[in-house]
Amino acid sequence: MKMFKLPFLFLLSICVGIVIGGYLFSQSQPRSFLAIQNCERCLNPSDLAGLLASVVIQKFPALIPLVVHETDKTVAFKLPFSKAKAHYVIVPKKDIKDVGEISEADVPYLADAFFVLGQIIRENKLVNYWLETNGPGFQDVTYLHFHLVVR
Repeated sequence: MKMFKLPFLFLLSICVGIVIGGYLFSQSQPRSFLAIQNCERCLNPSDLAGLLASVVIQKFPALIPLVVHETDKTVAFKLPFSKAKAHYVIVPKKDIKDVGEISEADVPYLADAFFVLGQIIRENKLVNYWLETNGPGFQDVTYLHFHLVVR
């Protein structure tokens, strides 16, 4: 009986891992290291960071520190160690890799992100700020996000 117990536990662990992974990554876009047949930049750290960010933002937003605004479609948080007077990051809760990947289904998430940006600007009476997002060649995290930087 012991001989069958270990392989059974091993197979059960694999099945549980597949189910949990399927749930966690169900709303994430495939990154290059997951889509091996279309791999251009396999195991790119930016893609891995984007994949992990998509899981945290979509499934566990309460784990994000220094959140200043959260809606059902957007989370905004303040970066603590910035050289700027204030630095906010605004992130849609839908996995969009970059501006070039935006589809019609993403419009409600982008509209909400800009609404949250406006709230932050109005609440803090910001005047000297800039807003930016990076293309895939400049992203440290392959996940669409906006930087609101106050000088």
